[in-house]
Amino acid sequence: MAAVRIDQVQSVLGEVLQWEYPADAVLSHWFRGHPKVGMRDRSEVANGVFDVLRHLRRYRNFAESGTGPAARRLAILGLATVFHRTVLDTGLSEQEQHWLTHVHNIDIAALPRAVRDSVPDWLEERLATLEASDSLIQALNQSAPLDIRINPMRTDRDTVLKELRDGPAARNDPEPTPYSPWGIRLQGRPPLNRWPLFEKGLIEVQDEGSQILTALMAPKRGEMIIDFCAGAGGKTLLLGALMRSTGRLYAFDVSAARLARAKPRFARSGLSNIVPVVINAENDQRVKRLRGKAHRVLVDAPCSGLGTLRRNPDLKWRQHPGSLDDLKRTQAGILRQAARLVAPGGRLVYATCSILPEENEDQVALFLAENPEFTQIDAGKIAAERCKNLTDQGLNLKMRPDVHGTDGFFAAVFERAKPAKQPLAETPVESLKELPAKPEIDIN
Repeated sequence: MAAVRIDQVQSVLGEVLQWEYPADAVLSHWFRGHPKVGMRDRSEVANGVFDVLRHLRRYRNFAESGTGPAARRLAILGLATVFHRTVLDTGLSEQEQHWLTHVHNIDIAALPRAVRDSVPDWLEERLATLEASDSLIQALNQSAPLDIRINPMRTDRDTVLKELRDGPAARNDPEPTPYSPWGIRLQGRPPLNRWPLFEKGLIEVQDEGSQILTALMAPKRGEMIIDFCAGAGGKTLLLGALMRSTGRLYAFDVSAARLARAKPRFARSGLSNIVPVVINAENDQRVKRLRGKAHRVLVDAPCSGLGTLRRNPDLKWRQHPGSLDDLKRTQAGILRQAARLVAPGGRLVYATCSILPEENEDQVALFLAENPEFTQIDAGKIAAERCKNLTDQGLNLKMRPDVHGTDGFFAAVFERAKPAKQPLAETPVESLKELPAKPEIDIN
């Protein structure tokens, strides 16, 4: 079994490390091409591949001391966290067994941090400027639990928790999320899409941090709300439920494929107020027609995704400073475009799943400098109104895996000023003399 699994992980890594496609997409494609691989086998392959991606720089450093194909040595190191050593040894040559013993005796603490914690030099330099960077990097290298969310329009958390704890899902240790009033945290990777609760639209997958970002919108019934970068629709679904399926909720995205994936989720939720719209990146006429009309606009901007490394460890190898520069220009352009949709007195929320200031605080400063009609309001106070235990936030919302147990998220909230009231013009006394004593009535 171990020998077969090493070959399988090596095969997948051979494709993933080309960096042409995201790791989860490569894995899905590989599994489709190997339909006889069972669920447990798939889990072992996936865990081995993702462990390598989390620790790739350190593992490559270790692999330099071995012999044979480097991808095989990487696969062995990845599976060393999946299998007990006695099981793994059955798939190794005697030379490989000695090499693995040598690797396990290396003092990891003596390695430079960028090698020890497997981050590119450019990213390590940026993360070093953040508070408690050691604990942040280490948390980003851990596997994330599975967060789900109830559909608050159709059920409540206590009811769902009871059903989960009374059924097979009890083995996944379901617990309420500490901050979001809608979230439930599960351990492991259960077959969620086969659960009746999922099929009936009573639960959805959504990280707790993402749920809290949605709370910043504080939607009300009957409003016009725009999710400007809706993607697969996770935040859109929660917004629609909090609106009690009233008003109009536009789900905008430039990708028809992403919105197509969201449509089954919309249908399953039972919401009737969502309007999915594929828009052009620039000068979309449908967007122009909604200028100044939306009560609330959410911009979950395209970003580096570095706050989600627990789930997408390949991102730290796929991103680079040049791609960040492109993303920053895109973020600023989207934020400017979305701001035009906000009605006077309306709210704009800018969010990313990044932990880098250049995608977060720097974008906020640039936006405020260019848009004096917008004022930043206290995101921490708004979040605490719905998420009672979230009391450590300030003007900007910042979620971290080492502090909050969520993915890394950032959000800022802006409000557009209402136009100043114009004083009523006084009518000169002389002109009053010219008015008729009684209104004239046209009887024709």
